[in-house]
Parts: sequence; structure tokens; C-alpha cells
Amino acid sequence: MSGHSKWATIKHKKGAADAKRGQKFTKLIKEISVAAKMGGSDPESNARLRTAILKARAENMPKDNIDRAIKKGAGELDNSTYFELTYEGYAPGGVAMIIDTLTDNKNRTASDVRSTLTKSGGTLGATGCVSYMFQTKGIITYDASKYTEEQIFEVALENGADDVTKSDDVIEVYTAPSDFANVLEAMQSAGFEQESAEVEKIADQTVELDSERARKVLKIIDKLEELDDVQQVSTNLELPDDFEDGDDN
Repeated sequence: MSGHSKWATIKHKKGAADAKRGQKFTKLIKEISVAAKMGGSDPESNARLRTAILKARAENMPKDNIDRAIKKGAGELDNSTYFELTYEGYAPGGVAMIIDTLTDNKNRTASDVRSTLTKSGGTLGATGCVSYMFQTKGIITYDASKYTEEQIFEVALENGADDVTKSDDVIEVYTAPSDFANVLEAMQSAGFEQESAEVEKIADQTVELDSERARKVLKIIDKLEELDDVQQVSTNLELPDDFEDGDDN
């Protein structure tokens, strides 16, 4: 995915996220709890927990919230059980979608995801129908008006990043999922303030739609991400260079 279209999607999602910070915290707390339950409460020996904590800190989540989420996952507060479920399908225009969820009620989540997708003109597919098109990577983005590509490149590559790219107003640092936490911590220690930091599924090839159809797909993404059980939605949508988000909500 090109940096331009990727950043346009990030900016679209960031606006929605800023308006739903409480829901974002809820999803991050769930992610921290599951990571602590699966790998223990020590982030030094639990890479997934360390990554989840870093993402929470990047969203300015209070330390007390993070600590409670870790204790919850470790079984110190309650014994909620979450399941990781992934759904695959298509949005209109042949756009591939992967919907990652964490839920304590599999039937509710399956029903919510299916109805949200199909009511918007999409379809659910079988497991594996689109996942082969994606690679999982860590992506950390920076505002190119604040930093130069050379500044970011030097620190990122020294600390294990795979690649650094620049397009228009954004610099993107790519990492292997296992190196994401180390690279993000190193960048923060060096004084670089990120715009976003996520471990995401990135498409090997993208589908570009015109602005009208792209807005419809973004609307589906928003509706899916509004579901409490949905943690992340990945697509191979590429936004056209002249894309404007419009007033659709």
C-alpha cells in the first residue's frame, strides 16, 4: 500500500478514534488482559503484553487502567474468558477484509459482524479466503513536517526496523511483529513522537476504488470498528490520490 493512501486511511481512522477514545480504551484494556492471561503479567518476558502496553501508552491511557487490565488478565480481579476470533470477507468493489475480534460471547460476535457486513453490501467468506493476501507488520508513523526521513531512518534501522518510507506528509517505519516493541521504545527514547503505532495486517496487493465507492468501504470499516468486540479491521483498499473523505459518518 502506498504511503499516501495509507496515511489518508490513518487520518480518516484517527478522526474517528479521537471521537471514540473511551471505546478505544475499552478495546486496549481487553487486549492487555488477554495478553496477560496468555503469557503472564510480566511485560519483560511477555512480548505481546509489552506491545499492548506500549500501544495503550501511545493513546495516553492512565497507568492505573493499564495495571488493572494486567491484574484482570492474570486472574487477580475476575475470571472473564475472552476468545480471539478472526473473520474474513469482502466489501463492495472486491475489497478484501480481515476482522480481528476479542469476545466473551462467540455467538454475539459472529452475529454482529455478519449483520454489519451484509447490511452494508459486504459478504463473509470462509477462513483463509483472503488472509493469504496479507502480511503482519508493525507500522509506526511520523509527521514529516516534524522530522526528516534521515533522522527517523538512522534510529529505526539501528534498532531493528525493516524499512523506512516517506510519502507526502508521513514517514512510515516498518518492523517485524516481534521487533515492534523494541523499535517503538527506541524511537520514543530518542525523542520521536509517533502519530500512530500498530501491528497491522498489510495487503501484498491493493484495490483502488473511486472516491464514492471508497467512502462506502470506509463507512463499513467504521461500523465494524464501532462493535465492542472488534479489535481491528484490515483491508486491501487503496484510496485514490484525489480522495476526500466527505461528510459521511
